[in-house]
Amino acid sequence: MLAKPEERKSQKGGAKKRRHPGEDGEGGGQRKRREGDEGQKGQGDGGRKRLDAICVGYFRRVGERFSEGFEDHEERDIFVENVLSEVKGKATLVAMDQTGSITLQRLLPLSSPDQVGELLAKLGGESGSEFKEVSCDKCGGHVVESAIRQMSRWTGKSQKEPSATTEEEEEGSAVLEAQVLSFSQVVRENCPEFIKHVHGSHVVRTLLHVLAGCHGPPRSESRPGAKERNVAPQLTDFEIPTSFWYELKNLTETLMENVNLSVTDAAASAVFQTMLTVCHRKRPKLCKKLLKRITEYLTSRSAAPGVSPLLVFLKDQASSRLIETVIQLSHKSLLRDLYENHMKGHLVDLALHPIANFPVQRLTAASAKYNLFLKLFDELIQGVEAILASGHMGVIVQLAQSCAESEEKQEDLMQSLLSAFHCAEPGSRHVSCLPLFMSLLTYDVYYHSETAEGSTQTEVPLSSICYHGSLLVQALAKFKERSLLLSSLRTLTPADLLTLASDPSGSHVLQTLITTSSDKGRGKILKRLEGQYVQMACSRLGSRVLEAIWNSASVSHRHNIAQELVPSESQLRSDQFARHVWAKFALSHFIHRRAHWQEIQTGESKKRKLFSDILE
Repeated sequence: MLAKPEERKSQKGGAKKRRHPGEDGEGGGQRKRREGDEGQKGQGDGGRKRLDAICVGYFRRVGERFSEGFEDHEERDIFVENVLSEVKGKATLVAMDQTGSITLQRLLPLSSPDQVGELLAKLGGESGSEFKEVSCDKCGGHVVESAIRQMSRWTGKSQKEPSATTEEEEEGSAVLEAQVLSFSQVVRENCPEFIKHVHGSHVVRTLLHVLAGCHGPPRSESRPGAKERNVAPQLTDFEIPTSFWYELKNLTETLMENVNLSVTDAAASAVFQTMLTVCHRKRPKLCKKLLKRITEYLTSRSAAPGVSPLLVFLKDQASSRLIETVIQLSHKSLLRDLYENHMKGHLVDLALHPIANFPVQRLTAASAKYNLFLKLFDELIQGVEAILASGHMGVIVQLAQSCAESEEKQEDLMQSLLSAFHCAEPGSRHVSCLPLFMSLLTYDVYYHSETAEGSTQTEVPLSSICYHGSLLVQALAKFKERSLLLSSLRTLTPADLLTLASDPSGSHVLQTLITTSSDKGRGKILKRLEGQYVQMACSRLGSRVLEAIWNSASVSHRHNIAQELVPSESQLRSDQFARHVWAKFALSHFIHRRAHWQEIQTGESKKRKLFSDILE
């Protein structure tokens, strides 16, 4: 029934990997040519001077020295000063070289504020005009970012230890503050060029964070091999000079003069998203004004008669991401205006669009705490089956999560899902809903049945558990009425339950359903799991589920689990996962000091019940 959910393509500035000038992309003869100490002119780089081989070798050795560490702060400070003295006269060349850039990024956090300020002054030149060239370079941009991020370090120090702040440190801080303000002025004077540039836009985003007084982890710390998760980076707040307060307002005003770029350019769109995010965190009133102005711009463009221009922007890759941010940060009246005047009557069509379905998800999430959600639900519920067929499961999952949060329309959504998965009629098919939801397959496809009259064919083993199916069931498990899910879970065979516990997506479903059940309902499920505990304990994912079950189980249930595990002591103690289960369940105590084990478990159970009563 359902296609594999479409995943949003990330904006990376192009599919090809951009190679650093001077790497393997140039011809052998060109690479060998040198132009002495004045530097090397790169082919295809507009004749730009390059750092010579001797300097590159020096900064490579500096990087190796960093890895060895320092005996004390004095040795480190002398080393930093010596390296910075080598940078004098060629700061721009060093920053725009790959090896030099990496070395400076490691050096700046160890430098004093005045040293960082002096380096920024050299990068900007006498008038600051060279900031643009360095910031828009793929290596130099990282150095500028690292330098302006040091504002958080010195302000934190001066706030925590005001008595220890010397006059020299204050002067150094003033130098760094002045250079950041100078850089911000250059950005304002060349705003379109900065925010449209694939590298320069990142520097502007870091500048926005610093001027607002918050920042996330450095970009250089991201692991290239790690999976990208849809999680916002954690921001850390810090004190800022008063001048930054006014400069942020000036910078946002300049950005708003170029708001047209936010809907046509992906890099510029990301800058505006950052602007809204940091202002929402640090300057709520300013953020409210910016949201209103951006919305007015997006809804005032010319479009076909009778059609809101917002519908066009919602289907564009760059502008839709900005609209998502606007929706997430909007207040009640703005959300209502967006829906009533622009999106009403078009939600299903937008939910079926490969790009526009993401803003629909954000709107569904943002409206959950308002009565507006009821209107959205009534419109989206009409197209549930079509949305499922399109593979845009994020819309359905978010609809379920918003129903759980608002405690509204839960029964209506469950009935709609039963119909969409062809297990509403006859009633005997209801107990098949759990494997159908988790696999996102209709009853006919899952059970290979074409007849409308058959009974539930439970002999089909559990399979095809998918990520979005797991998220859907976890959301449905938060509904007030979950009897259908629990009844369906109790019909699964012990082998199916073991498959569920050992599956990356299914394990979360089993854990949620068991831990949120009543003691009586949990006991029925655990009865079905008997005989599977040893295999669960020896599974990477199953052991985690077993621990969660243990933490929520009554003393009698814990006793039954322990009774089944202890005969397999040698197997459990030698297994890399089960040995942790053995230790956490105190099974050695269970064997040799049963009364003491019982006493400890009873005390923990009473304590857990006491805390749950307080929380309720």
